[in-house]
Amino acid sequence: MTTDTPTYSRQFGADDARAIRDAVKKDLGPAAFKSRPLRGLWFIPMTAIIVGSIASILTFDLPWWGNLLLSLLAGHTLACQALLAHEVLHGALGMSRRMQDVLGWMGFGPAMVPPEFWRRWHNVAHHAHTNLGDKDPDSFGTMARYEKYPQMANFTKPAPGSGTWYSFLFLFYSFMFHAQLVLWMQTRRREEFKGFNRRKAITQSLLCGAAWIALAIASGPLAIFTVLIPVMILNFIGQSYILTNHMMRPQMDNNHPVDNSMSVRAWRWIDPLHFHFSHHVEHHLFPKMGSDQAPKVRAWLEKEMPDRYVCPSHVKAVAMLYQTPRVYKDAKTLIDPLNPERTVDVMELQGQLG
Repeated sequence: MTTDTPTYSRQFGADDARAIRDAVKKDLGPAAFKSRPLRGLWFIPMTAIIVGSIASILTFDLPWWGNLLLSLLAGHTLACQALLAHEVLHGALGMSRRMQDVLGWMGFGPAMVPPEFWRRWHNVAHHAHTNLGDKDPDSFGTMARYEKYPQMANFTKPAPGSGTWYSFLFLFYSFMFHAQLVLWMQTRRREEFKGFNRRKAITQSLLCGAAWIALAIASGPLAIFTVLIPVMILNFIGQSYILTNHMMRPQMDNNHPVDNSMSVRAWRWIDPLHFHFSHHVEHHLFPKMGSDQAPKVRAWLEKEMPDRYVCPSHVKAVAMLYQTPRVYKDAKTLIDPLNPERTVDVMELQGQLG
C-alpha cells in the first residue's frame, strides 16, 4: 500500500474515482480481480437448505417453534442466494451468460425478479445514476418531484423515517414491491429499458408469483411458515443493506462511490454468509470484483481515505435510517415532503455515522 496520504483523501466531492480505482488495483494486484466461477457451487447447499427446510415443515408434524426456526432458515438462505446472484449477474464469477441466467433465476426468481430485468434495473440504471437526483430508480428522489406532483408525498409515509407505525414493516416487503413498481412503471419510460422485452419479463415475474401462490395453497395453514415468513426475511435482509447503501449520503453529479455511497459493518460471523454485501462502496468501485476480495478494498479505503469513507455498524445504519427523512431538498439536505420544516444535513449525519 502507499505510504503517503494522497490528496484525494482530503477532497470530498473530487472527481477522482478513476485515480482511486487505479491506486487500489496497483496495490492489490491482478489476482484480486480474477473471476472465481467455483463460488457458484454455493448455490447447491443453499438450494438444498431451502428445499429441505420447506419440505420438513410440510412433511413432519413439528411444533410451531420448529416450523418457525426452519422458516427463518429458509428465508435467510433465500436472501443469501439473492446476494450471491447479484454478484453473478454483475459477471464477478465469470461464466457464460446462460449460466449466469440459471444462477440468477435461482437467486432472484423467489423475489419475482427475472435476471435480464435485474441487469437493466440494477447494473445499468442504478449503477449509472447512483444517487443522482431523480435519475436513480432506487431513490425517493428530490423535493422538486414532490412539488411538481404533491400527491406523491403520500408515498413516503410507508418508508423508514416517516414516523408512521407501518413504516416499521417496510423492510419486510419493500424489495419485491419496489421491483414490481420498476417492472410495471419505470420500464415504460426509462432509456435504460429501450429494447427490453417488458412483456416477457412481466410474464416471467407473474409465473414466479404463481409458484409462491401454489406453494401457499398446498401448504394450507402452514403457508405462514413455508411462504410468508421466508419471503419477509428475504425482503428484510436485502433491504436492510440496500436502503442504507445510499439514502443517507449526498447526491453527487460525478457519481463517486466513496462520496455518494456507504458501507456497513456486519457481524463478523454473518458477513461471509451474506457474501460481504455490507461492502457496498467497494462494490460500486469494482462491480465485477468477487465479494470475497472486498475486505481488501475496505482495508485500503480505511487506511488511505478515512475522512471520506463512511462505514458504520449495520445496526446503527438501520437505526439512523428510521431517524431521517428520505427525500432530498438539495444535494446535501434530506427533507420530509409532508413536513418541510423537518430537514437533516447529510454531512453532519456523516459525522454521526462515521
